[in-house]
Amino acid sequence: MTKKPNRVVEAILEMADDQLRSGLMDKAEHEKITIRHLGPQALSTAEPISGEEIRTLRERAHLSQAVFARYLNLTVGYVSQLERGTKQPKGPALTLLNVIRHKGFEAIL
Repeated sequence: MTKKPNRVVEAILEMADDQLRSGLMDKAEHEKITIRHLGPQALSTAEPISGEEIRTLRERAHLSQAVFARYLNLTVGYVSQLERGTKQPKGPALTLLNVIRHKGFEAIL
């Protein structure tokens, strides 16, 4: 019986599909990505990120909070709360922020 992937895994796989379509990932690398390879430990490797670091990532990409929020499928208010440190990113938002941190903003475009 195959387990249905959770939303974070689905988001990662969708992002990998987008990277394949845009040429950021080749077909051989894309075919290596499976839920079996990701496993439950892979999802917990997202490191916490501070509000100041989120702001720095956004500013380095020369994006307003509104545009940054749109790319991440978040609300502007949530991005503002993250940058002020009143909220901590979790789930897919934390995963995407870690991808941006390690691969650059271009990795999610």
